[in-house]
Amino acid sequence: MTLHFSKMHGIGNDFVVIDCRAAPLGLSTAEIRRLADRHRGVGFDQLLTIERADRADCVWRYDIYNQDGSHAGQCGNGARCVALWLQRAGVLPSGTVRLQSPSGVIEVEMRDYKTVRVDMGLPEFSPAHIPLLIDAEADSYTLEIAGQRLSFGAVSMGNPHAVIQVEDIAAAPVAALGAALEHSAHFPQRCNVGFVEIVARDHVHLRVWERGVGETLACGSGACAAVAVLRRQKLVDEKVRVSLPGGDLQLEWPGPGRSIHMSGAAEFVFEGEWLA
Repeated sequence: MTLHFSKMHGIGNDFVVIDCRAAPLGLSTAEIRRLADRHRGVGFDQLLTIERADRADCVWRYDIYNQDGSHAGQCGNGARCVALWLQRAGVLPSGTVRLQSPSGVIEVEMRDYKTVRVDMGLPEFSPAHIPLLIDAEADSYTLEIAGQRLSFGAVSMGNPHAVIQVEDIAAAPVAALGAALEHSAHFPQRCNVGFVEIVARDHVHLRVWERGVGETLACGSGACAAVAVLRRQKLVDEKVRVSLPGGDLQLEWPGPGRSIHMSGAAEFVFEGEWLA
């Protein structure tokens, strides 16, 4: 089977995008893992499929697969790449457009050729909805992780996130603590783990360990999670620049009951065919 794909990235968070509007993906978990291999396949952080929506209020649907073949609930950088892909295909209406994602409806708007603004929806702090196996909701939680007491905030942005504040982002133990917290029994669906350093009330540095992937150059939902957790703790302002290893995102969250909006770049890298 020959599979046509687009390689794209959003500030370094890279994707293989496959047009599944006419037929379903048809790849097994093992085949997705082969495609994700950066030495023997194409390589990606996530695989995105473009599909027909089954909701009348959405123009298109997209699905998300991690490197290990597992499903992801949301991907902010991926949503921007989906919007750019649809625009190039000539099937993205102008203005604000509703897309059906694995975690629900989101809204996207092309600001220029490579800049997309995404309504990422409401952050969900309830432990039951993250899900996080903790009795009571709080701004911060403390658990014994990898032999140490670890404090973190937790939120769902369509997928579960833990957010750890650090003094020095360069020295953050992303791989060790990220993997340990991802697989903690307190997170029954695993979790993404963000390590955030506050530079100023309108600027933070962030590194993210993504479940099923590892550390990535950028994570859009992780940026939203970090801002939501920090703003809830009154540590940042409504508008925040989030600097990740791959580049910057602009985040805006007025507060509880309001959506988080994210703006950033999306780019094509190349087109290709994979012999599955």
